[in-house]
Amino acid sequence: MTVFVWLVVAVFGLWAALRLLPWDVDFAWVQLVAFTPTVALLSLIAPILALLLRRWIALAAGLAVCAVFATAVLPRAFPGSNPAASGPPLRVLAANLKVGSVPPDALITLVRDLRPDILAIQELTPTAADNLRTAGLGELLPFYAGEARAGVGGSGIYSRHPLQLTDLIDFGGFGQARATVQIPGARIDVVSVHPCAPSQKSRYQCWADGLTALPHPDDTPKILLGDFNATLDHARIRALLATGYQDAADTAASGLTTTWPATPWTFHGLPIPSVTLDHIVVDQHTAVQKFSTHLLPETDHRAVYAELTFAAR
Repeated sequence: MTVFVWLVVAVFGLWAALRLLPWDVDFAWVQLVAFTPTVALLSLIAPILALLLRRWIALAAGLAVCAVFATAVLPRAFPGSNPAASGPPLRVLAANLKVGSVPPDALITLVRDLRPDILAIQELTPTAADNLRTAGLGELLPFYAGEARAGVGGSGIYSRHPLQLTDLIDFGGFGQARATVQIPGARIDVVSVHPCAPSQKSRYQCWADGLTALPHPDDTPKILLGDFNATLDHARIRALLATGYQDAADTAASGLTTTWPATPWTFHGLPIPSVTLDHIVVDQHTAVQKFSTHLLPETDHRAVYAELTFAAR
């Protein structure tokens, strides 16, 4: 029983140790680390088991492992610090259409309800773009920049304010539209984020390159929003945030809200926990007033929405 207890402690301890490393250890780890919040909760098994069996040293070790997980995960459930911001407000929304499958009326209804100033779309197909245009999205958000593509690589930014496409970050056929949006009182750099999904080893590099190519903060306010195909536990996202960004959900005490898959799923009959792949990331001069997720039909991602305020620069 002593060996068994220490084996349980060691498994969770190894996960916690790998999570602390500042790089992605291996392709398999990139897939596994997304489930860290669930593993953090399960790690309580180790000290409870040690307590029941009166293995006191193992109990201490198990509690130490739980403390590491708590330090990494629990802050997401509490409000973060916001800068003093009295500049122009902005509402932003991001949605993965799952190869253009979302009915246009459903997306437009969400846009009418939330009234975003900026909408970033991933997996925007030419057919979906045409259908959204026909359904009247242009009446709500008249300005557009991006590139619709067949399959999963399309990316677009719709705006209530004038905008100009400045770049199309493209690795592995996954376009990430980048545009400058001119809102009253500020000029904003916006990226519709969607790197490769690391679903197989051959996709690992384009996933890594797509995240690494995202712009770092500078004097221009920046908003990165969309399907990052990564969570706050991935080393590359932690490195991105360390450059001067904050995750809107994390700041709004909603960092443990999951976005993918939008509905429960199983693998070989076993229930698999959902994870947080969709984010709204803003620089540290931007205040997050509100964050929420929204269910759209025919897509496996929840849409993410935030209300922001910009600080004076």
